Amino acid sequence: MTTSEQSPVPHADPTWNPTVLWSRPEAERPGTPLLVLLHGYLANEEDLMGLTSYLPEEFTVVSVRAPLAGEPGYSWFPLSVDADYSVDRVAASVGQLAAWLGTVRSAHTSVSLLGFSQGMAVATSLLRHTPEDFACVVGLSGFAVPSDDSAFFRTDNEVAAARVPFFWGRDQKDPVISEAMVDFTHAWLNANTQLTKILYPHMLHSISQQELAHVREFLTQTVLSRR
Repeated sequence: MTTSEQSPVPHADPTWNPTVLWSRPEAERPGTPLLVLLHGYLANEEDLMGLTSYLPEEFTVVSVRAPLAGEPGYSWFPLSVDADYSVDRVAASVGQLAAWLGTVRSAHTSVSLLGFSQGMAVATSLLRHTPEDFACVVGLSGFAVPSDDSAFFRTDNEVAAARVPFFWGRDQKDPVISEAMVDFTHAWLNANTQLTKILYPHMLHSISQQELAHVREFLTQTVLSRR
């Protein structure tokens, strides 16, 4: 199924224009690889911008604010324990973000994703929507959303055919992501991506400098060395 053949996305606002932070002025962005930062639950677009100094300087980095206002920050979709959670709500958020990315991607040589916690769920869902659009994905202390019953997402076979490199870093004792969600995510990533998985003891639900050094190497090898 191509993107144009996919079903309309319930709850999506096609005119959504997110609040974003850029690492470069507009005149310096064309011709650079783009890295999109996707923050976690109840954070905002400022949360991950501090990572840019640890990442390859060749990238233009953009950090995007999630669409749902909460307290103290923003979320991409309701938590799975919330009454208004559904795969359609995930698809709506991902559809809006995909549409916005379509307005900026032409200036760049490639687009890669980096998501933390719930932001990793969004990054993985973007990959499941249009796997051919992304050079690689980095997921930190997060998960993938089961979404087999939604026409918005490609089949596993289609995603697996793209063989997108995926870096997954986490602590085995992360107190936030459930064991069941970790098991699903591990199985899905193993089957459908070129997975690099590294465990970081004592990191819990956070990001470590050692992990960022590995992310830098991953981005260099999977994107910059292939330009």
